[in-house]
Amino acid sequence: MNPIFKITLRFIFLTIISTSCSARKTDIERNTTNDLEQITKNPKTEIITGADNYANYLHLLKNQKIGIVTNQTGILSNKTHLVDFLIEKNIAIQKIFAPEHGFRGTADAGEHIVDGKDFKTGLPIISLYGDNKKPKPEQLAGIDIMVFDLQDVGARFYTYISSLHYIMEACAENKIPLLILDRPNPNGRIVDGPILEREFNSFVGMHPIPLLHGMTIGEYAQMINGEKWMKNGMQCKLTVIPCSNYNRTMNYSLPVKPSPNLPNDQSVNLYASLCLFEGTNVSVGRGTEKQFQIYGSPYLPKSDFSFIPKPNFGAQNPVYNGVLCYGEDLSTYPRLNQLELKWLIKAYQTTTDKSKFFNLFFTKLAGTKKLQQQIEAGTSEDKIRESWKKGLIEFQEMRKKYLIY
Repeated sequence: MNPIFKITLRFIFLTIISTSCSARKTDIERNTTNDLEQITKNPKTEIITGADNYANYLHLLKNQKIGIVTNQTGILSNKTHLVDFLIEKNIAIQKIFAPEHGFRGTADAGEHIVDGKDFKTGLPIISLYGDNKKPKPEQLAGIDIMVFDLQDVGARFYTYISSLHYIMEACAENKIPLLILDRPNPNGRIVDGPILEREFNSFVGMHPIPLLHGMTIGEYAQMINGEKWMKNGMQCKLTVIPCSNYNRTMNYSLPVKPSPNLPNDQSVNLYASLCLFEGTNVSVGRGTEKQFQIYGSPYLPKSDFSFIPKPNFGAQNPVYNGVLCYGEDLSTYPRLNQLELKWLIKAYQTTTDKSKFFNLFFTKLAGTKKLQQQIEAGTSEDKIRESWKKGLIEFQEMRKKYLIY
């Protein structure tokens, strides 16, 4: 072959290869840029609640007569209430069962809730608070399946899990299956506090679990069933529709107030630690705009921070109504990852009359007499925590088989 012709062919070949590689490089760069743009637009995958996973449960409700336990927290991601959504899907809801604070979540803590009708749908509402904590057989007559959708906050004394127990028991007795639409626990990474002792069972503490249990409603229901904690060891037919894209280490911001006096994420995070004050003569800010984010009383030392409780939404007659209280503002305190005792200990140590600090409700909230005794004896917080250690280890081992996330 002519040498000049060979050189010419070689030049043409190299030019083609170079152009091809350049084009592929451009494509790769373009694709990488697109991928990065996509990642930027979707920095994280959204948590999908059980209620939003409706493809997994609507078929279970078709042609069935439904009873539903829910309140203002039972919403889908588009803010549609579950009751309205199910009615749109031609699901035959018969009755709404409402926990503490009522169906629309407007009642004070402990306020007696009466039966009635939902103003929007006309559906009958059965109160599960007050004298009727457990649905009666006649209230369940004609119901084929019960649906449970409530937002819990992960504390033993938050009464939605007590309502869960009684719903499960009523379903077991009346042979009605229970469908739970699960929701994340905003304090799901925390397992802490004393284990409830059986002799102190009450509606603010029904089972031998720590004050912060670190489970979702669905996981907790599986534990109630599996440990046979219901009357006579009975169990109910249980189906849990889990959340997607969720694990308990994630931060989860509640889209709706779970109750009138938990107005934001800070109050939800501080709730378990400050709620112990409800068993003392110290206010936790009911009657202010910082419920469960501040504490104080007229019997604590004067300080730079003070507040005066007044009647408001969720607190018609707050503790120390119209009285000046001194204490601490924790509304900007860093996120807790444990049950915090230092404020309780400090308040006891600085109150003007220690004999009037605790009341009988404290033992019910703590689930044990030991915590009050330890604080009164001047036991350090570290030693108090050490006394919980064995119980917490045993609990965490026991709960493993019930965890979904």
